[in-house]
Amino acid sequence: MEPNGGVGCLDGMYSLTQDASAPRLADSLVTRADGDSLEDLYRRCRPGLVRLAHLLTGSATAAEDVVHDAFIGFARSKSQVSDPPAYLRRSVVNLSTNIHRRTARERRHLASVTESVVDPAEVDETWQLVRQLPPRQRAVLVLRYYLDLSETETARLLGCKPGTVKSSTARALAKLKEKMQ
Repeated sequence: MEPNGGVGCLDGMYSLTQDASAPRLADSLVTRADGDSLEDLYRRCRPGLVRLAHLLTGSATAAEDVVHDAFIGFARSKSQVSDPPAYLRRSVVNLSTNIHRRTARERRHLASVTESVVDPAEVDETWQLVRQLPPRQRAVLVLRYYLDLSETETARLLGCKPGTVKSSTARALAKLKEKMQ
């Protein structure tokens, strides 16, 4: 809950053009109690949601699609949603997971092996290792450490218990540590 009574869209998110000393992007991404239009909500929340989706999917194009689909789903059920930013974050996480499932199915059914497109080298080797984690573990790490959500908030967002978040975090960190050695 923000001091002005609104709910932050993505706590801990910074604009790509801001430095860490600048005000947090979440400070400007609030849903006011007086009710915003879908356009206002889109304008405020979209950048942070795209970054979240990009971290979860590993693809800028897929991230744009995921956020677009999340807003379409929100527009369809807007009257039933009490917390639009939370609804949108949850939708982005769920839709990102669906992308991973679809990709896994496509790979299983792919008749011939094709050469994959090589992404530009990541700035940090740690991010390359995070991208290799299973979708659930990647989501837990992104939500816990990038968005700085609590275990309870992460559990609520992923639809699991806080204990599952703790164990997934521990497993993900152990895998990262193992791969870094």
